[in-house]
Amino acid sequence: MMLQIPDVLNPAQLNTVRALLAKANFIDGKLSAGMAAKRVKNNEELAADAKELNQLNNIVMGSLVQHPMYQSGALPTRVAVPFYARYTAGKQYGDHVDDPVMGPPGQRYRSDVSITVFLNEPTDYEGGELTIRTAFGDRQVKLPAGDAVMYPSASLHHVAEVTQGERLVAVTWLQSMIRDPARRELLYEMNTVREKLLQDHADMAETKKLDICYANLIRMWAEV
Repeated sequence: MMLQIPDVLNPAQLNTVRALLAKANFIDGKLSAGMAAKRVKNNEELAADAKELNQLNNIVMGSLVQHPMYQSGALPTRVAVPFYARYTAGKQYGDHVDDPVMGPPGQRYRSDVSITVFLNEPTDYEGGELTIRTAFGDRQVKLPAGDAVMYPSASLHHVAEVTQGERLVAVTWLQSMIRDPARRELLYEMNTVREKLLQDHADMAETKKLDICYANLIRMWAEV
């Protein structure tokens, strides 16, 4: 399932994030890449010891993890801090899949879901589309600032070359309680209907049955 999450960050938050990134120290993105990804990765990332990192994470992740679409679509159990990536003219990231297991020793997690949060407007740069290969063909993603896209980490994807301007994103991953992406999609669709019925028809017998079915599917499939 590929899911667009609107309004993760508001304009004031975006202004703060961009101001912090404008004065931050970026390094070669290859330094965080696995062996295969190093061959195709050409971007810059915020240094791991950057003094701005905690403030950035408080804003970006603080908003993302509270977003109801994120919670419903991802069903997260372990969440990673993001990488902040910058693509200037000539930068790109070729076809790759994300590493299946990430994190430092003692804090390993399985990457089930990948998330890109767009930090500047699509009019600020040319090129730079995130292209995700799906069973229904390639999907190009270039969202307004503050929006995010969530997709299975096993998906082959790439970032097209930026030909002009600067692309700023935050990229993060998570381990879901529901390992199987088809089951996650089913639960997301079911929960969308469930929440609507709970809001509009909470006392209907059918609403109560659907609520019970959703809870018991989570119980049946969850890994915690």
